Amino acid sequence: MNGTATTETPNIWGVEIHDLVKTFGSFVAVDHVTLQVKKGEIFGFLGPNGAGKSTTIRMLCGLLTPTSGTASVNGLDVATQPEEIRKNIGYMSQKFSLYDDLTVEENIDFFAGMYGVPHEVRDQRKKYVLEMANLTGRETALTRTLSGGWKQRLALGCAILHDPPILFLDEPTSGVDPIARGQFWGLIHDLSESGHTVFVSTHYMDEAEYCHRIALMYRGKVIALGTPSELKHGLDTHFLLNLNAADPLETMRALEHLPGVLDVAIFGRGLHVMVDDLDPTSARIRQALAAKSIAVESLERITPSMEDVFVALIEAEERKPA
Repeated sequence: MNGTATTETPNIWGVEIHDLVKTFGSFVAVDHVTLQVKKGEIFGFLGPNGAGKSTTIRMLCGLLTPTSGTASVNGLDVATQPEEIRKNIGYMSQKFSLYDDLTVEENIDFFAGMYGVPHEVRDQRKKYVLEMANLTGRETALTRTLSGGWKQRLALGCAILHDPPILFLDEPTSGVDPIARGQFWGLIHDLSESGHTVFVSTHYMDEAEYCHRIALMYRGKVIALGTPSELKHGLDTHFLLNLNAADPLETMRALEHLPGVLDVAIFGRGLHVMVDDLDPTSARIRQALAAKSIAVESLERITPSMEDVFVALIEAEERKPA
């Protein structure tokens, strides 16, 4: 013994994915995905419906076997230890997995039994879920009588009854009103601050702002990975302009094939215009609109939103040779 102490570096990753593939016949649903999620991180999985987000999550939850590649959740292998993984995770989908004919309390009791919550702590966990979901006093209400936001919070509470270290939330805010969505994300941040890893998928681009890091997924592939700020400032070859003009639809038609204009989209009462060269293209925009007698109220460079980023990245993917 030389007296030198050796310490093993703790594993900081809650989820690790390497070259993960899932095919259904000739269809490639998940195409060589590689990423890592830190413990305690809120990791967003963004993309349109059909991008492969749910398929990836189902593999990570031990519900689907990968075609190739490897993945681990809390140090457990998804291919060889799916049963152990299911004991260590909480899972919530957009369908909420609740029983409408049961009361709030009966749903909590059912999931406590299903997750094997020890009898001596069930009352404590039930109280925590009721308080977290702001359902104290509504224990005897039939679940089908609850609004979408109440059901959403109850479903989250049922998913964490066994206090799992990792949560998978698959499109959990789909169909829920914006106020309830905002309240739900507040709960997610509370869980992250208490040490839970949260892996959440969504097709709402604005929800990326609530995540520590995000992966943008399209056609089975991860096309971008980083913090929201990194992705917004990563469009170093593009510039985003906010254009307010008298006739937005006619303005779009005038700009769609203008040199230097990469994309035009209606955004609020104006237009977002993605360009590849700031000053020359701005001048061409003004000239093209003046030629059609369209008055320009304002034209200014802005920081892109996540929706703008995603559109630009998809456009870049579409331009790649097959």
